[in-house]
Amino acid sequence: MIPVQEYLPVNLLAASFNNTAAAYKFYWFLSILEEVEQGECHIPKQRLFAGMVAASWYTINYFKISFGKQDQLHEKVKEIAALESISIDADRAHIKHRISQSNLLLTQKLLWHFDKQVPHRFLSPWFPAIAEKRNEVQITSQQFENDCLYALEQTHITINPIWIDYLRANAGVLKSFCYWKLSLYLQKHNPNVPDIPNKLIKPAKRNGLTRQRKVWDLVIEELDGVDCIYTNTRLYKSAYAVEHFIPYAFVSHDLFWNLIPANTAFNSSKSDKLPRMEKYFDAFYNLQKTAVEIIKYKLPKEKLLEDYLSIFPDLESVKELPGEYKYKFKTTIEPLITIAGNNGFEFML
Repeated sequence: MIPVQEYLPVNLLAASFNNTAAAYKFYWFLSILEEVEQGECHIPKQRLFAGMVAASWYTINYFKISFGKQDQLHEKVKEIAALESISIDADRAHIKHRISQSNLLLTQKLLWHFDKQVPHRFLSPWFPAIAEKRNEVQITSQQFENDCLYALEQTHITINPIWIDYLRANAGVLKSFCYWKLSLYLQKHNPNVPDIPNKLIKPAKRNGLTRQRKVWDLVIEELDGVDCIYTNTRLYKSAYAVEHFIPYAFVSHDLFWNLIPANTAFNSSKSDKLPRMEKYFDAFYNLQKTAVEIIKYKLPKEKLLEDYLSIFPDLESVKELPGEYKYKFKTTIEPLITIAGNNGFEFML
């Protein structure tokens, strides 16, 4: 629920997120909140559209989340990314500024595609009888009828003065509500993709893998080196990368069962590409099995063993890894790789 405010129709604001067939409304409202928090009330639409692109940038370009067949936000963001040659890892504020100030006519055209989709439809709970009549909604909203959230103009929106204090005071809660509704929408369109809520915002900083590396150091030292499953080069303690077998951008976790040592140069070139199961799974599993056996012997109380509980039923069986568990391992990993491939992640050659 969103905060209640006497004399404000907050029920209509909440209703704006009902029956959403596309993600436009979520990102439109997030973009409005960002502007209001910065003290803006008469806001250029192009800047709001750029804010929508910036807010969805990481979810689309890095995590490759599907937005559903009816939603063209995904397509427009990908087109703008290609036109503007902006890095996937670029800062959100930089993306917004760059796109909103773009001189490329095609970028501007792509941004203004949103004008036909969201500004008037977001106000539909206030004007249900004319919800699909864009011009009528625009004219009616300019009188702030029904205490609507904003007035629509050709190039700008103006926030209704009676809503400004409410939006500023409750911006954090409203954003959380919006992201919650957005995560439900995206989970519906990505039922088998893990951890959707953590794929809505670019993390300030990825977790380090220091602890996981120390355990792999122990394994590598015990074996006097291991072979990289991708390059067959020998890896030693001083020179290797801790690598996600299934890309982090898809699984969004650092669980030990998905981590292996890899050649540093190869790891950089692999990036977020998917390994082919028929080529790499056996070597991956054998390396994991050997690591578990060594950890069990050398560090029997190591907490990282608990990471395997998402695959295996109990810690004792994890420490043993009987033969049938190779099948369980494979049936956990293979569907994830298939889904990631279907979502747009590329396979290694």
